[in-house]
Amino acid sequence: MKKKNSKVSETDWERVRNMRDEDIDFSDLPEVTPEMFANAIVRKGFKPLPNKLQITLRIDQDVVSFFREQGQGYQTKINQLLRAYMDAHKAAR
Repeated sequence: MKKKNSKVSETDWERVRNMRDEDIDFSDLPEVTPEMFANAIVRKGFKPLPNKLQITLRIDQDVVSFFREQGQGYQTKINQLLRAYMDAHKAAR
């Protein structure tokens, strides 16, 4: 037996369906720039993030410089690459 939805929408769906793109007010939304997309982090499956462990790690200077030049979030990118390496090697076992 299907459960009936007890909440009735107050949205005027007929008006929404008939809206043109030009009629939509985006004034309260910031523009999403290509740079924002370039710095985005994709997380598939939305698994909870594990707690991070702060460690001291020696990495070649040119490697660190390369990642720092990528901007904010460079440590996260390094972590993602290490995780991909780990996952690939776990799968190969």
